[in-house]
Amino acid sequence: MTIYTLILYVAIAAAILTAITGVAFKDRVKSWVMTYLQHFCGSLFIFSGYVKAVDPLGTAFKLEQYFAEFYYTFGETAVKGIAPMFPWLAEHSVLLSAATIIFEIMLGVMLILAYRPKLTAWLFLLLVLFFTALTGYTYLTGYVPSGVNFFEFGKWGEYVKTNMRVTDCGCFGDFLKLKPKVSFLKDVFLLIPAFYFVFRYSKMHELFTTGVRRWVTILVTLGFTAFSYYNIFMNEPVVDFRPFREGVDVRAQRAKEAEEEAAAYKVLAYKMKSKSSGEVITVPYEQYMKEYEKYPEAEWEMEQIKANPDYEHSKISEFEITAPDGSNMTDALLQDTGYFLMVVAYKLKEAGMETKTIMVNDTTFVTDSSLVTGTTDSFTYSKRVASIVPKEVKEEIIIFDPEYMDRFKTVINPVIMSAKGTGVKFFAATAPNDPATINRFKEQTGSEYPFFTADDLLLKTIMRSNPGIVLWKDGKILQKWHYKDMMSFEEMKQHYIKLPLKQ
Repeated sequence: MTIYTLILYVAIAAAILTAITGVAFKDRVKSWVMTYLQHFCGSLFIFSGYVKAVDPLGTAFKLEQYFAEFYYTFGETAVKGIAPMFPWLAEHSVLLSAATIIFEIMLGVMLILAYRPKLTAWLFLLLVLFFTALTGYTYLTGYVPSGVNFFEFGKWGEYVKTNMRVTDCGCFGDFLKLKPKVSFLKDVFLLIPAFYFVFRYSKMHELFTTGVRRWVTILVTLGFTAFSYYNIFMNEPVVDFRPFREGVDVRAQRAKEAEEEAAAYKVLAYKMKSKSSGEVITVPYEQYMKEYEKYPEAEWEMEQIKANPDYEHSKISEFEITAPDGSNMTDALLQDTGYFLMVVAYKLKEAGMETKTIMVNDTTFVTDSSLVTGTTDSFTYSKRVASIVPKEVKEEIIIFDPEYMDRFKTVINPVIMSAKGTGVKFFAATAPNDPATINRFKEQTGSEYPFFTADDLLLKTIMRSNPGIVLWKDGKILQKWHYKDMMSFEEMKQHYIKLPLKQ
């Protein structure tokens, strides 16, 4: 689906709601334009909020990206005093995500019902201004070269897609990815009805009684609060719009995207501009390769014309798993025709740091020299231990969150240990970490299986639960389990893992 198709559907829904309002509440309609805009903007906000409410953690991760960028952006300006606020906000990104989503849905309902019209109009304007600022920042960073602060306007250059600090705003979650420019223009367009509501709120239709409007708003808010809570803490998203959803053939899709990307960046022709006359000509690729000597760099400026330079792939193209020794394990997983249990732990949660004193041997060496027999100026040198003295050294050690470790000990590891000897392979994937830290975590949780690494954003896209288990077979994702909704391995065999297995 494209944004234009979505807008068309919302426009049709708004027209239907307007017609129903005109029939059932004819005496309440003060302006048909106002009534239609209430239904259009209200429906858009409810839908936008819903597709994010099925996966609030996705929005939370997007907020973390924004807060990280704002920290560095404002930290280099005259208002750098506000920069420390953003890491704090990042720590509460899940709460902020849920609050923003619920507020967006609530506001959509308030618009359709016109519950407290003046307040609704102002809240809608403020929220649209907030969204416009975010999407505007996302898009405009494309003009900001690497190493240049966003507020150094004099150093801005031409728009380059790879300059963008955040690649998309997440306005519709994973349901619909919008190009930053399109997303920004969408919010600029919404400013028109937003200001119209503020100046003409007295023309809003008000459905039902004040009490009914109040209770509908309260019940919808409470309902989506519970819905968001479930999708954050209790299970994977009830509707999965992510590329790594259940049933996806990751191997086939990854190969397809690789082919499409190669075709998209294929050079079709060269746009040539004469440095002397300014003449511009387009030379097909095959012709250029035969005649390239006719266009020396000293006389011509050259620009490649590619098939689809705006091609964008999904996270599947970025799927890569690395072993502790640095070897790439991606093909081993995707090409294997057997079953894999993949434990996803995108962040090994910490509770703090602890300073420990350990004893190490401080060894002192001395070097002895000996004159080579038969020479007067040639020497041989040998090193020997002079002394070994015990020495105290202080070391900072990560303390892992006890509750998080317990998820491995009581939920994840029993499943993995039950898979031993059945022919099912298993491993864990976590964000890049110091190998010593990963090994210490394995020891403290009793996780006797390999821990590989992958990009944390990739792992968050695959699995929202931390930790969780993904069942793979023949390059496909068969099933995913949240740690709070985990099956036993016997149940997995009964429902998803078909025998006989390799012994």
